[in-house]
Amino acid sequence: MIAIVLAALLWGTTGTVASSLPGDVGPLAVGAATMCVGGLLLALTAPRLTLAVLGGGRTSWRWLVPGALGVVVYPLAFYSSMSLAGVAVGNVVSLGTAPVFAALLERTLDPPSRRRPLEARWAASAALAVAGVALLAATGQHPPGQHAGAQADGAAATAAGSPPLGIALGVLAGLAYATYTYTAGRLIADGHPSRGAMSAQFGVGAVLLLPVLLATGAPLLRSGASLGAVAYLALGPMFVAYLLFGRGLRTVSSSRATTVTLLEPFVATLLAVLVVGERLDPPGWLGLALVLTGVVSVVLTRPSRPSRPGVVAA
Repeated sequence: MIAIVLAALLWGTTGTVASSLPGDVGPLAVGAATMCVGGLLLALTAPRLTLAVLGGGRTSWRWLVPGALGVVVYPLAFYSSMSLAGVAVGNVVSLGTAPVFAALLERTLDPPSRRRPLEARWAASAALAVAGVALLAATGQHPPGQHAGAQADGAAATAAGSPPLGIALGVLAGLAYATYTYTAGRLIADGHPSRGAMSAQFGVGAVLLLPVLLATGAPLLRSGASLGAVAYLALGPMFVAYLLFGRGLRTVSSSRATTVTLLEPFVATLLAVLVVGERLDPPGWLGLALVLTGVVSVVLTRPSRPSRPGVVAA
C-alpha cells in the first residue's frame, strides 16, 4: 500500500509539469513520449522477466493484449483531458472513474474462486472518494487566463466549450487505467513477477505508441526545457512510479489500488492551485476533502483475505 501511495504522489505532478511545456507541444506528443520512453525503460531494464511474460503463450497474451491497449489509450486520453478541461478536472475525472471500472472488471472477469464479496467499508470509502471527484468535475476550476495544461490549440478549444470533451476523454482514460491495472494483476496472479508483468505490458504499449510519437513529437526537440520536462515525466511518474505500482499490485487488488491512487488528483489539484494558478470554489475544496477522506479510509481498511494468492515476488 505504501508503494502505491508513493506512486500516486509522483503521478500527481504530471499535470503541473505538462502545463509548463511550450504552447506548440501538444498533449498527444507529451503522452506518447512519456509512455514510449518510460515503457521501453521498464522493458529494457528487466529483459529476462519481460521475455518470460512475452513468451508465456496464450495464457499471458490474453491479458497482455488488452493491457497494452490500455497503456496506449491512457496517456493520449489523459493528457488530452487535462489540455481541454484543465489540470484539476482532467486528473480527478481520469483517476476518479478508475476504481469503478476496476471493480466492474474484477466482478465480471475474476474466476469465481478468487471473487471476493464486496466489502461494505471499501464500497463506502470508494463512494465517498468518487463523490468528491464528481463534485470537483461539476464545479471545475477557474483557469489563470486560460486552462492550465492547454497545449497547441488547447486554449482555443477550451474557449469553444471543450471541457465536456475533456471530461469524456478523462472517463476513457479511467477505463484504460483500470484495464491495464487489472490485467497486470491477473498476470501477477498467474505466477509472473510484478516487474515482468508491468514491463511486458508497457514495453508492448511503448512500441505501439512509437508512430504517434514520430508523428507529433518534433516540437519536443526544439528546447532543452521541453526535453527536460519529458525526461522527468518518463523517469519519475512513469518508470519509477510504475515500478512502485507493480510492487503494490502483488498484494493489493486492482479496485483497492485504483481507489488509493485517487491521491493523484488530490495532489494534482493542489499543485494546479498553488503552482499553476488555477482556482477552486468552496465546493471544489469540499470535493478534495471527500477524496482524501475516502482514500485514507481505503488505506486503513484491511481486505478480508489476500487479494492475489500465490503471487510471485519480483
